[in-house]
Amino acid sequence: MDQRHQRVCGATYDPSVTSTPAEAQRLRDLKLLRRVRDRMDREYAQPLDVEALAINASFLPHTDPDASLAFYRDALGFEVRKDVGYKDMRWITIGPAGRPDMNIVLMPPAADPGITDDERRTIAEMMAKGTYASIMLATPDVDGVFEKAQASGAEVMQEPTDQPWGARDCAFRDPAGNTVRIQELR
Repeated sequence: MDQRHQRVCGATYDPSVTSTPAEAQRLRDLKLLRRVRDRMDREYAQPLDVEALAINASFLPHTDPDASLAFYRDALGFEVRKDVGYKDMRWITIGPAGRPDMNIVLMPPAADPGITDDERRTIAEMMAKGTYASIMLATPDVDGVFEKAQASGAEVMQEPTDQPWGARDCAFRDPAGNTVRIQELR
């Protein structure tokens, strides 16, 4: 290294490239900040703890709370956790027995006061078509669940089928028109 070059923060520094000592200090500061950022990235940007971010509740709209209860509780075997009413609306929390950390909240569609009348009409139209909401459930026995749900009179969309991507599943429409797809755990 010739005498014009100096070592600055572990790197070679050529004073002829930088016009002032202040500019040289600025470059050293930037390099230090970059090293600090890289260290923070390595130490603090760990993968997310998926268990800490488990889904606690999903929301599905209902148009008839009693019909929805008959489908989810009686046909699919979910337990009722809460049934809360306000004026002419009901929010019903259901979930699989023995899994208090997993909940589905059956809710009145468009109950949010921030939704406009036009948005409410659009939601009602989408629900009538069955395109507004859906949920994917899993079971070790898709055929058994299918038979029980079909016997309850649920609207069958698809009988149990071995799919080309490797899953075996079936599908129903719940009483509000939501798609309920049930996949077999393998």
